Amino acid sequence: MLAGTAGAIAAAVVLRPGASHAQSARTEKMRLKVVEVADGLDYPWGLAFLPDGSMLVTEREGRLRRILPDGKLSAAIRGVPEVVARGQGGLLDVALDPRFADNRLVYLTYSEPGQGGSGTTAARGRLGEDGLSDVQVIFRQTPKLGTGHHFGSRLVFAPDGTLFITTGDRGQMARAQELSMHQGKVIRIRPDGSIPPDNPFVGRNDARPEIWSYGHRNIQGAALHPTTGRL
Repeated sequence: MLAGTAGAIAAAVVLRPGASHAQSARTEKMRLKVVEVADGLDYPWGLAFLPDGSMLVTEREGRLRRILPDGKLSAAIRGVPEVVARGQGGLLDVALDPRFADNRLVYLTYSEPGQGGSGTTAARGRLGEDGLSDVQVIFRQTPKLGTGHHFGSRLVFAPDGTLFITTGDRGQMARAQELSMHQGKVIRIRPDGSIPPDNPFVGRNDARPEIWSYGHRNIQGAALHPTTGRL
């Protein structure tokens, strides 16, 4: 059911409106009706539903767009940080704060430029009429590397309010086993970037405390189990 739901969401973003008939797909549990709602997107990567039924969608080249309920596509939303759109890198996932209706906070992951190349970074900003404001980085993958491979990256809020960020090994597999660096890890932080004290490597001098799990190649999909709530 989870895979089918994700597939329906992805299809809704990337297909054209005005189809002569709806497409359907059968999953193990149900048949899904797939309706085309928008086109004209350039490598759409992440998607989040807003309370009014519209959607925020990232384009890997660095644009954050809004798809209105009628399928109309907005211009690029202002305030998105600079990204390195190279290889598999660019503007990646988007997620709403669990308290979005009150605080209007939007979270993004992207490949950030810097010394040594680029790295998966997470930032949050407040969505207003003029775009994103008060944008601040809450996680920065280190070290930055010159490759264009395996950035991850998905954002998932846990029931306890913490935030999971998935990253890739950047095409350098051995780094995924090293706890002194962020490549090939699942990161768990609070929404403001601080470290939960019950993370598994807190207090170890040879490990970064924000690491939740390690040894991953390139996690580009993540969700919570609908019954247990586990990642």
